[in-house]
Amino acid sequence: MPIRRDTARVIMAGPGDRVLLFLHPLPAPWSRRAWLLPGGGIDAGETPAAAAVRELREETGHELTVGQAVAFDSGEWTADGRRHTEVNWYFFARVPTDRVDLSGLDPYERRDLLDVRWWEPAELGATAELVFPVGLADLVARLLRGDIPAEPLHLPWE
Repeated sequence: MPIRRDTARVIMAGPGDRVLLFLHPLPAPWSRRAWLLPGGGIDAGETPAAAAVRELREETGHELTVGQAVAFDSGEWTADGRRHTEVNWYFFARVPTDRVDLSGLDPYERRDLLDVRWWEPAELGATAELVFPVGLADLVARLLRGDIPAEPLHLPWE
């Protein structure tokens, strides 16, 4: 039986509508580096929105609130020979500064963080690098136009 670990992640639009992504090594089935949105695991008894706010504070130093999730995806992956399954909830927030404070990262998060970068919206759709979630460029374009979905969109896993 797979291990369940759901996450909450935030699409942070900063100055110039740039979006913050973190570069991490990924386990199977990808087994390569990928750019991910800030965020992480939802603790027991925590709502996805509360987890998004907590994770954003810990990983970026930004204190803010989020509305309802704008999208989600779900799937399975393998690490150390164990199967995992998860639902990733995605939230949207605008921030007034591109300041990033990584001091709240746990030691394992710091170890696995390869790079931090603010991406121009056009770069998200043009890059050959692996970026998650799948469809992020189109979702960001929609959100930046002010087109917030009434219900979370179901994004593809791969």
